[in-house]
Amino acid sequence: MSSPGTADTPAVRSRRTRRPVIAVTGAASGLGQAVAASLAGRSDVAKVVAIDDRRGDVDGVTWRVVDVCDPALAGRIGKIDTIVHLDVDASIDARRDERPGRNVRGTQTVITAAAAKGVRRVVLVTSAMVYGASPDNPVPLDEDAPLRAMPDGSFISDLLEIEQLARRASLSHPGLSVTVLRPATVVGPGIDSIMTRHFEAPRLLVVRDSHPRWQFCHIDDLVSAIEMAALEQVTGVVTVGCEGAMEQSEVESVSGMRRIELPSALAFGTAERLHRIGVIPAPASDLQYVVHPWVVPSTRLLEAGWRPTFDNPTALGVLLEQVSGHHALASRRVGRRDAAVGAAGAAVAVVGTAALVRRARKKRRG
Repeated sequence: MSSPGTADTPAVRSRRTRRPVIAVTGAASGLGQAVAASLAGRSDVAKVVAIDDRRGDVDGVTWRVVDVCDPALAGRIGKIDTIVHLDVDASIDARRDERPGRNVRGTQTVITAAAAKGVRRVVLVTSAMVYGASPDNPVPLDEDAPLRAMPDGSFISDLLEIEQLARRASLSHPGLSVTVLRPATVVGPGIDSIMTRHFEAPRLLVVRDSHPRWQFCHIDDLVSAIEMAALEQVTGVVTVGCEGAMEQSEVESVSGMRRIELPSALAFGTAERLHRIGVIPAPASDLQYVVHPWVVPSTRLLEAGWRPTFDNPTALGVLLEQVSGHHALASRRVGRRDAAVGAAGAAVAVVGTAALVRRARKKRRG
């Protein structure tokens, strides 16, 4: 992967003065749509090419309808300077037998096609979760800290494989530069994740003797960070998030939510049982991210002049408004009546667990 900073040669200065052509994958919806629309409104971008397997409604872009997993992608990205690859399925409810192959294969196809067509830069977005959540993590982590997340078959496994592809790209394709953005917990319109569903529970799960830290990243701030990466204002590995972090007590005060505190063995053991029988979508390892810190500093972005427009309490307020009316037990969406029977964390239901287990066993036997 390219190191931060680029030598200020005449060729580099020439590229910076020329308005780039930028392609955005996944442009028909979600984060890709937001980035494509924002780039299309910039006077320092010559053209935005929107890539998706269906045509979206973003104005001011050139649409190329193609699946990012299709090798034919290479034939649709001629004369492009940068590809921002955002066509990654992060859905909690995505089929586990399909999602990993598509996410990794799509990224590999984008990188290979970019190298084949002389694209100079690929921008990828993973997550700060790749650092892993651990009680001995410094607060904040260093952007170049080792990736200690454990591949467990969940979406985090996809992200770790995408990170590997990014590292290999500079060796396999010397003319291609890859920038990777790793945001904290993303909040905002259309964002639905294991972390956001933690706040759909009646109470907040706290593991006894743990010291969690909460850091958020509003989607608007992530979009502006992606723009800076696409315009080569930051390079290499870049973390994105609100400045600082909130203690658990601050989160409870701002949210008005009460906690339910459990011993570690009970919390993780329950999560593992529920995941094993298919009651909840997230593996027990995901519970680490609401128990231990994984705060990031946004160092390279801040040095380049980026500033988040949201702080953590405000971003949390956006999240609380967003999840209003939703109810989840252990990241599994349920009706209001079911949610009222107990509390849940990001990966574990506490009250009502036995009933859920019995229900799942009866269903399997039936």
